[in-house]
Amino acid sequence: MSRLTLRLPETLHEQLSQLAENEGVSLNQYIVYSLTRQVGSSYTVQILSESALDQQEANLVQWLQASEPCSKADAAEILSEREPAPLRARLEPDTITRFQSMIQQTQ
Repeated sequence: MSRLTLRLPETLHEQLSQLAENEGVSLNQYIVYSLTRQVGSSYTVQILSESALDQQEANLVQWLQASEPCSKADAAEILSEREPAPLRARLEPDTITRFQSMIQQTQ
């Protein structure tokens, strides 16, 4: 974790402090959250050329060929040890069932 000393105008400091208090978090947490949202909102999807896509595919194939093979039993053991992600409320139960079914079919 990095540390940064930042000089803020007093009015901005007061506004940020009030917003953090309203959210029930520390000023530091609020500033980190705000910066994370700002950086995340500037993310853009770039359209790749056909040659760039071909190069990515070639790199993936090369990486897969260089990787150690993994048996189905090893893969199942690794997957059984992973931490399950919480379900999102926005997903419909039918969607979750379909995804679970797709995952089971690939194992």
